[in-house]
Amino acid sequence: MMEEFLAGYDPRRYPPVAVTVDVVALTIRDRRLHVLIVERGVEPYEGAWALPGGFIKPDEDLAGAAVRELAEETGLDTAPAHIEQLASYGGPGRDPRMRVVSISYLAFAPDLPDPRAGTDAAAAVWHPVDDVPRLAFDHQRILADGVERARSKLEYTPLATAFAGDTFTISDLRLIYESVWGTPLHAGNFHRKVLSVPGFVEGTGETTQTGGPRGGPRAKLYRAGDARLLHPALLRPSREEEIR
Repeated sequence: MMEEFLAGYDPRRYPPVAVTVDVVALTIRDRRLHVLIVERGVEPYEGAWALPGGFIKPDEDLAGAAVRELAEETGLDTAPAHIEQLASYGGPGRDPRMRVVSISYLAFAPDLPDPRAGTDAAAAVWHPVDDVPRLAFDHQRILADGVERARSKLEYTPLATAFAGDTFTISDLRLIYESVWGTPLHAGNFHRKVLSVPGFVEGTGETTQTGGPRGGPRAKLYRAGDARLLHPALLRPSREEEIR
C-alpha cells in the first residue's frame, strides 16, 4: 500500500519549502551579555549582520545542523556546553529566496572562544546584545527571543553557576545575573534569595584571601549545589513587580 502511494507521489505538486537552522550563541564578556553575529558574505543581504545559520543537509538532524553551521560560519569547532532548541519561524516573506522555515537554537555557555569567519561569512564577532546592529531576515526577533530565554533560564535553573568557576562568592554570582539580566541587583536581597533556594549553592567552608576592595571581612566561598531547578525561582525585579 505504502509502496503504491510513494510510486505515484509527486512532490512538485506542492510549493517548495526549505528548512534552515539559526543559532543564538550567547556568552558573558567584560561583564556584559554578548551574542555571536556574522557578516554575510553572499546575497541575500550581503554585507549585513546576521545570526550564524544555514540550510540543513538531507542526512542530518536539526541539532547536528545547528552545531555544524555554528562551526562552519564562526570557527567554533566544539559544541557549546549548553545548546537547546529555541523556537521555529516560518512567516511568509521572511526570506526573499523562497518559503523558508527556520528552527532556532540557543547556545549559552562560558568561555566561548574568539570566532573566525568561514564559508559564506565575511566576518564573525562577539557583540553586546544591548547594542547589536540591525540584523538581516527576522534575526532581530530571533535574538530577542533567545535573550529572553537565557534570562528566564537564570530564574529557574542554576545555569549561572557554570559561569562562576569551581568556587565563587555570592557577589561573583550576582555580577553574572546582572550581566545577563542587564539590570543592577540589590546585594543584600540577592544574597538572601540565593541562600534560601535549597541546593542552589553550598558552602565550601573557605573564604577569599582578602576582604573586598574597601576592606572588611573576607567573603565566604561557595560551589554549585545539586539542584537542577530553583524552587523558589529567582525572579528578575521586573517579573517580581508583575506578580505583585
